Amino acid sequence: MKPINDAHVVEPGLAEVEVAAADDQTAFAIQELLATRWATALADRTVREPGEPGVRLRCYLDLRQEASPA
Repeated sequence: MKPINDAHVVEPGLAEVEVAAADDQTAFAIQELLATRWATALADRTVREPGEPGVRLRCYLDLRQEASPA
């Protein structure tokens, strides 16, 4: 796993989220679910690590805003 970028968690309410999933479709579905609730800096691609199963996707959330109704 890559190190956390200090700029993305510089104050309370900011979060860096890494999604591990079996495939791109699942990873992007999780990202979309997060984006419906909080301000999200969306990733436009997933990463595959050679020799490891599945994909990873990293996005950034701003939880300081009021959450949308579920």
